[in-house]
Amino acid sequence: MSTTTPTAPAAPPGAPKATLFHPTVARLTYRALLGRRRALILFALPALLVALAVAVRTLTGADDSTAGGILGGFALGTMVPLIGVIAGTGAIGPEIDDGSVVYLLAKPVSRPTIIFTKLLVAIGVTVAFSALPVLLAGFLLNGNSQQMAVGYAVAAAIASVAYSALFLLFGTITRHAVVFGLVYALVWEALVGTLVPGAKTLSVQQWALAVGQKAAAEGAITSDVQLPLAVGLLVALTVAATWYAARRLKALTLAGEE
Repeated sequence: MSTTTPTAPAAPPGAPKATLFHPTVARLTYRALLGRRRALILFALPALLVALAVAVRTLTGADDSTAGGILGGFALGTMVPLIGVIAGTGAIGPEIDDGSVVYLLAKPVSRPTIIFTKLLVAIGVTVAFSALPVLLAGFLLNGNSQQMAVGYAVAAAIASVAYSALFLLFGTITRHAVVFGLVYALVWEALVGTLVPGAKTLSVQQWALAVGQKAAAEGAITSDVQLPLAVGLLVALTVAATWYAARRLKALTLAGEE
């Protein structure tokens, strides 16, 4: 007796494909992020860090304490979150503001695919404009003494992932995403998360430093958060922000259709 294996029903024409990355969405997002005005800001911040590193090395010579202050204070505490704001909010915020997101949502691409693709692009841009300049600045400041350049570069790359997810979420839930992002970056991360002991546990900067601490020599980089907790919080924030951003985009679609 012969048996037949049931086949899955074919997807209806125009149905979103089950994939997490869409090249066309990625290309459009890269083009939007690297437009004239955003590109100027993205290049200006790393250029300022490198110029500062050259000036400090020329005037004071190689010094681990000075290098740690610049890489941990200015680079990781200010530059990286600001670049995250530009890349994360810029990946989707302008499309929602000007209404052009409607054309994207009309395409046969699932909403999670749109969000995940834009997140990958935002992460790539943030890492390129933060982690790489931090690595270069570290070598310029003290020649990677105690593996500080590598450690802070790793921390910058890790922070780039969390910041991109968080600020991409901001871009989907409010039209004032840049304002909220700047408040978070400049007030919480650069001020509260650095000075207030209890708030340091909820600082992406401190989580990233806990990871970077393992890549540097012992004692070269310190964090107020233990590594297991830091990794757990980084993963939780990234996953939760990405999931909720996709959910918000679905809600935006339903609102537009109604």
